[in-house]
Amino acid sequence: MTDLATPHRDSTRPDLSADRLKRRYRAETRFRIYGIAAIATALLMLAFLLGSITHKGVGAFIQTEISLTVSLDTAEIDPDGTRNRETLAKANYRKIIRNALRERFPDVSGRRNTRELTKIISSGADLTLRNHVIENPDQVGTEQTLWFKTSADIDQLNKGNTPRDVPEADRRVSDKQIAWFDSLNAARDIRSSFNTTFFTAGASSEPEQAGIWGAVVGTALTLVVTLILSFPIGVMSAVYLEEFAPKNRWTDLIEVNINNLAAVPSIVFGLLGLAVFLNFFGLPRSAPLVGGLVLALMTLPTVIIAARAAMSSVPPSIREAALGVGASPLQTVTHHVLPLAMPGILTGTIIGMARALGETAPLLMIGMVAFIVDIPRGFTDAATVLPVQVYLWADASERAFEERTSAAIMVLLAFLILMNLAAVILRRRFERRW
Repeated sequence: MTDLATPHRDSTRPDLSADRLKRRYRAETRFRIYGIAAIATALLMLAFLLGSITHKGVGAFIQTEISLTVSLDTAEIDPDGTRNRETLAKANYRKIIRNALRERFPDVSGRRNTRELTKIISSGADLTLRNHVIENPDQVGTEQTLWFKTSADIDQLNKGNTPRDVPEADRRVSDKQIAWFDSLNAARDIRSSFNTTFFTAGASSEPEQAGIWGAVVGTALTLVVTLILSFPIGVMSAVYLEEFAPKNRWTDLIEVNINNLAAVPSIVFGLLGLAVFLNFFGLPRSAPLVGGLVLALMTLPTVIIAARAAMSSVPPSIREAALGVGASPLQTVTHHVLPLAMPGILTGTIIGMARALGETAPLLMIGMVAFIVDIPRGFTDAATVLPVQVYLWADASERAFEERTSAAIMVLLAFLILMNLAAVILRRRFERRW
């Protein structure tokens, strides 16, 4: 009788199960290699991106300066001898600097050559001299050797970004200006210093006078409004939906809409802010108040989802124990659930704020793309934010603005990294594992 339980095995064929096992191992090895290759490629591309931004932006932190001996003539600056600040501020400092340049290069004559000579120094040099005289009124009537910023074109020449071996018509610096620069450099009247203006000044049409402080203040004011609105409203909404709301079709509809709002393109929120806050309510255009309102609407779904996830991770035994000792449902939530879920809530809020920090499209729709020179002093003053400042500088044609664009991106990335690092630290420090 044939034994059907024992399959016939040909001794000349290999073991099929062993072959399948080897194929599995080879497939797993290939999958690991593909994963490692993908991660390595992503890291290389990230390193290339950061390296490119750093290489282009590091020059913005260095500014070329020129040394000039200026004559602070009393008849020109303070004819009455009162040393009054208002009188000192009204003097013609541009003329004083122009005379100092002529004395430095006495062979330069003619209006055209004089205008070309004046262009080697920053157009804001007269403001620098005015501030120096106001701070040091006792120097009126003397000669002082001071350092002034050069123009952006001379700054780029000093940094090696302007080629000398191309025809004069193909570069922004003329042959005469190069000769004057070489003469000053040979006399050690040219130096490179840290560009504090980049961190202390507002926007400007002149690259050497442009800074990010106005955008930083505008960003801070906008994020304050966003946080004040999105955090309490988001947390309270999450508490109601997670702890008190009945489970029916209406709450299901609300939850679906919240999840959908988290995926809505940010420019839609900008259109909403334009239609509601500006056109309907008449709030001031390009103000941090309106920007914060728009970003709060955009951040709310993220805060609600993160808060609900954090509260749902709290074990039911905590609620049962609190209710068992006589606590009301509200006391259970406020005294036990929320404190235990707060690390996760804060983490989600910080991540939402980091997303708001990097947004540009919704703020463009409400007019925060305007050219703002003054530093904003309140929530209703005209202002801009760092991402929009990057957008504006990236659209400029001058080579010096390319440096400042990359430098502003570096500052923005630093803020984003710090905010995400704070979220990670908060989670690791306060998270409870059940």
